[in-house]
Formats: sequence, C-alpha cells, structure tokens
Amino acid sequence: MSAAEPILRVRRHDPDRRARIIDACLGVIAERGVAGTSHRLVAAAADVPLGSMTYHFAGMGELLHEAFSRFAASVSDRFERRMAAARDLPEAKEAVALLITEDVFGTQDDLVLTHELYTLAARDPAYRDLTNAWMRSSRAALERHFDPTTARLVDALIEGLTIHRALDTAPQDPAVVREAIERVTRMAS
Repeated sequence: MSAAEPILRVRRHDPDRRARIIDACLGVIAERGVAGTSHRLVAAAADVPLGSMTYHFAGMGELLHEAFSRFAASVSDRFERRMAAARDLPEAKEAVALLITEDVFGTQDDLVLTHELYTLAARDPAYRDLTNAWMRSSRAALERHFDPTTARLVDALIEGLTIHRALDTAPQDPAVVREAIERVTRMAS
C-alpha cells in the first residue's frame, strides 16, 4: 500500500455494547463501590474503548442511574415471579420465606449493589425514585395475597431480615424467618 492510498477504518458493529457497559458498571460497583467507579474502570471491564462511555452516556450520573435501574428491575422481576407462583396464602407465606432465605441478596454483589443504591437514594432524589418504584413493585406483588397494610409490613420484614441474614456472622434459622412471617401475617389469615 502506498502512502497515497487511504486507510479504511472498519467500524465494529456492536449492538450489545450499551448493555455490556451497564452490566460492567454493576460489576465495578459491586467490587469497588460507587465512589471507586470510573469511566475508565467500566470501559476496561466492558472491554470497550473509553470513548464509548461518552457516546452511550452523558456522564457518570446517567450511567449509574441506568445501572441501578437495571439492577432494581431485575430484583423486582425475581420478587414478582416468586409471589406470582404462589396460589394461596400458605404458598404466599412460603414464597416470602424463600425470598428472605434464598432470593433477596442471593449474592454478595446483590448485597453491595443494594446498599450502594440505598446510600445514593439517601442523598439524591433521582435514586430515591428508583427505590420507591422498587418498593411499590414489591408491595404490589405482595398485595396479590395480603391486604395493603400487611403487604407493607411484610415488605419491611423482608428488607430487615435479608439485611440481617446478609450481615450477621451466624447463619439465619429458617424456622425463625417462618415464625416472623406468621406473626406479621396472622391477622391476614
């Protein structure tokens, strides 16, 4: 090729790049926290050029919001599926027990991502909108089987017991979880 011949640059067709960046962002947050997350680290984790970050997202705020939106939606979807599968009140109570003992904070990454989101929501109304939507979704799934007040109490119970399960150094006794559910839902029976 002579110096006069133009160099043709091939553009990589990568239709999943934006989604991959969001997934990589969640991974970086789980590993380093929001404070330790940067465009450079996310780009490296997603295996994309650094310029892709500003092409797909106006800034780190937009990327974080998109990533946490995806995370909250995935947790809400798992919650909804679990509650939708319950056919009656006893199955609904068992579904709640399984949400607490198996589903919510099923991984260390889930725990870290949830708490990072809560920290952002405590400071920024845009993230509070995400957590409020998540709570509304959880309560709507619970209201398939419980009255609105009981659903709110069960949602708080799920939240509290999953945090305890995730952070306690002793294993959580599933029988205690089931007893707590019985006590909170006794009036709904």
